[in-house]
This record gives sequence, structure tokens and C-alpha cells, in this order.
Amino acid sequence: MRYRRLGHSGLFVSELCLGTMTFGGSDGLWGQIGQLQQEEADSLVRTALDAGINFIDTANVYANGKSETILGQSLKNLGIAREEVVIATKVLGPMGEGPNARGASRGHILDQAKASLARLQLDHVDLYQIHGFDPATPMVETLEALDTLVRQGYVRYLGLSNWAAWQIVKAVGIAEARKLAPIVSLQAYYTLAGRDLEREVVPMLQSEGIGLMVWSPLAGGYLSGKYDREGKTAEGRRVEFDFPPIDKDRAHGAIEVMRGIAAGKDCSVAQVALAWLLHQDVVTSVILGAKRVDQLTDNIGATGVSLTTGELEALDAATRLPAEYPGWMLERQGDYRAHMLEELRS
Repeated sequence: MRYRRLGHSGLFVSELCLGTMTFGGSDGLWGQIGQLQQEEADSLVRTALDAGINFIDTANVYANGKSETILGQSLKNLGIAREEVVIATKVLGPMGEGPNARGASRGHILDQAKASLARLQLDHVDLYQIHGFDPATPMVETLEALDTLVRQGYVRYLGLSNWAAWQIVKAVGIAEARKLAPIVSLQAYYTLAGRDLEREVVPMLQSEGIGLMVWSPLAGGYLSGKYDREGKTAEGRRVEFDFPPIDKDRAHGAIEVMRGIAAGKDCSVAQVALAWLLHQDVVTSVILGAKRVDQLTDNIGATGVSLTTGELEALDAATRLPAEYPGWMLERQGDYRAHMLEELRS
């Protein structure tokens, strides 16, 4: 297991992160995603920690708070020292019926941060993330509330999730201008089946030194290789919860390439998909969500899969984004200046 610096912070996290969205579900959406209870969750947490994973991600909305409760109890049950783990959680979604029991307002953030800490049985979380963009709350209100939590010691670092590039840069600018606690990470969807992030978000992250945590790295299980071209299989999460949306024809083309690579390396198709992410410079940590220990163990095996230049090129060719404006114009107009910089470096 390798450890990477989270954005421009001094915090180091494992290249794989244990996701806990499968913890605590009973019915409805969360039941479809996962119904792991305490004993099963303990086994997954123990397996992850034994493999060198020090990073665990959850959210207050997962199973209506049960995921945080189960994770917190797992840390107690397993006797994990607080300094051995980096705990991340999120806030945004509805946690009650009222109009103020949701969003990224100051009141909701401050209330939910304390509620999350109580469920986790912790005195602080290492990374607190805004789970999505709230168009109803001024961005400065959100950032000042997060800064309050950092100054009070309840939160160590701040992150965002599912924000557009312009929104993130605006937040960075506000934080810098007002001397608020900085944004160090973004949690976003990024896979061989969905490389949209590369258009605007990836260049922005690299420019601003913000770390990337990848959610659903197997595209909701589709990149495990067990689905046919129509996205059908006898089992799997997508049977009942077909998310995230993907171009299945395009994704299946990538799977065909991955199957060839996997056969040559005697590894699983899922490991190839995860290894591709671990080879991307912008990626800090890849979040693994599993229902069984054997699934998690297989996914962890991706850290030992090394892809050659030729294999990376083949995967890129099968999944490369079509050129769009202004990308192709920026490349065309900036090409000769980029060459000048390359000459200086050589």
C-alpha cells in the first residue's frame, strides 16, 4: 500500500480508501446498495486496515446515519487507535423533514457536524466534505461555517464532492481572500467508463493542488466484467440500482481490452480498472465499496497490478473522450508555447 499527500495539505492517506455506503441499509435505496450490519462491517474494516488502508469514508446520509454509527462502533470493537485512521464524512443531504434539515447552510453544517461526531464516537473528523453543491446557500456562508469547525477543532481538513470546476475555483478564491481554511480535496466520479472529469475538473485540480478521491471506481460494478453489453447479469448492484449512468457500449469496449490485459497478468478485470486509476497522476485515493471480504480483498489486489505504457495506451484509445470546444482550440493555440516549455525543461 502506498500513501499519498492529500492535495496541498500535510496529511497522507492510503491510495485506497474504504467506502462505507454499504453499511447499515435496510430498505429502499440504501437497502439496495448494501445491508451490512455490525459484524460484517467489522470484518471489512479489519481487512482494510490489515492491508494498510488508513483512510475510511462515510457520510451522514448513508443509511440515514447508520453507516456512521456502525463505522464508529467498528473502530471501538477493533480497538483502533484514533491516530491510525483518517476518517472522512460528508454533509448536505436531508437528515430530517424540515426545510433547514438539508443543504450547506451554516446551521445545517454545524448541527450535522456534531451529530456525525456523536454517531462516529469521535471528537474530530479528519476530512469534512460538502456532499454536493447547494444553489440555495451563498458559498461564503458555507465556507465560513466550515472554517468555524476547523477553528473549533471538530474538523481537521475540508473537502468538496460533486462540484463543477468553476464552483471549486470560486470557493478556493473566497477562502484565500477571506483567509478561511482551504479546500484540500474533491470527491468525484472518475472511471474508464466515465472520463468526463478530464475536460475541466482534472486540469483545475492539478493547477490548484487539490487532491482527488474517486467514488464508484468500478462504475457501480459495471467494470467488474460480469455484465454483458446490455448491462445485464444474474446478480450485482446494477440489477436493482443502475447508477452511475454510463454509455454501456463504450464501457464494454473498455472491458474487452481489460479482459485481455487481465488474462495476461492473471488478475481480475476489476483490478485492471482500479489499477488504471492508480496510474493517473491526479488521483490521490480510490474509494472501495464492498459487500463481502472477498470482494474487498480482490480490489485491494489492484495495488500490485502494474500496467505497461502499451496497456495504458490501449485503454486510453478505447475510452478517450471525443474532442470538444474549447479543448481542441486551447490545444491548437497553445501547442507551440507548450513546446517552448518542454525545450526549457530538457
